[in-house]
Amino acid sequence: MRDSFIGTGVALATPFTKTKEIDVEALKKLVHFQIDNGIDYIVVLGTTAESATLTKAEKKLAKDTIITENAGRLPLVLGLGGNDTKQLVEDIQNEDLEGFDALLSVTPFYNKPTQNGLYKHFEAVSKASPLPIILYNVPGRTGVNMSPVTVTRLANDFKNIIGIKEAAGDLVQAMQMIKDTPENFLVISGDDMITLPMVLAGGSGVISVMAEGFPKSFSQMVKFGLERNVEKAFNLHYKLMDGIDLIFKEGNPAGIKAVFELKKIATSEVRLPLVEASKDLKSELSHFIEQMK
Repeated sequence: MRDSFIGTGVALATPFTKTKEIDVEALKKLVHFQIDNGIDYIVVLGTTAESATLTKAEKKLAKDTIITENAGRLPLVLGLGGNDTKQLVEDIQNEDLEGFDALLSVTPFYNKPTQNGLYKHFEAVSKASPLPIILYNVPGRTGVNMSPVTVTRLANDFKNIIGIKEAAGDLVQAMQMIKDTPENFLVISGDDMITLPMVLAGGSGVISVMAEGFPKSFSQMVKFGLERNVEKAFNLHYKLMDGIDLIFKEGNPAGIKAVFELKKIATSEVRLPLVEASKDLKSELSHFIEQMK
């Protein structure tokens, strides 16, 4: 099962209509766009999906649509996290996990738990989950950084914790995790800009935002990196760099949704408190897309 998550995963966005409803047809198109262009697996209802703004009914609609369109072709990972451990355990126990191959669970946000608190939280998640778990460390969003020591403890103590999406943007921290965790533990980049250095250091791939808009180029870069074809990998990395900066310039997923609009996949609509990408950013992205052709 671990091998299913080596390579390029995408954090799938939720397309909206001009009236801010889920655009089911655009979501179907987005799923096929990933599959047809070499992505290895899909993450459903993560941060990029604007899941914090979706109702329970909308989350079910998104999940059902993605499962149906995927039709078993790629592994699916469900984002399921929270900052109330007891509630999260109940959510895992009550969630319909049919069609999913793993959970992606973010560190508790806002509470700022200690490292021991993080360990205890994921101990409870591990005991509750019938699926393998990929931890998600993203201190820029959550306000807490999970240390390599804590990650290593969890990796050694709980067999169903199979990896981490490491998005601290700290290559040294990522390398420490790669060095200290068990050999089959997956250290997955959650930062598009340092994906290739992490892969070359021994990482397992990426869960990407950029790859969702440019799946063929990004997944090929990761593939070359895993094969240690360094020259070809870096050629693609440097080609993608400016675009990576642009898609995060005004926040995620506003940037990547602007790419969808320019590529005629979906609208660039987001839900408040996020706002749509500016005209200036769309112009910059349009120029970048032309360069990528």
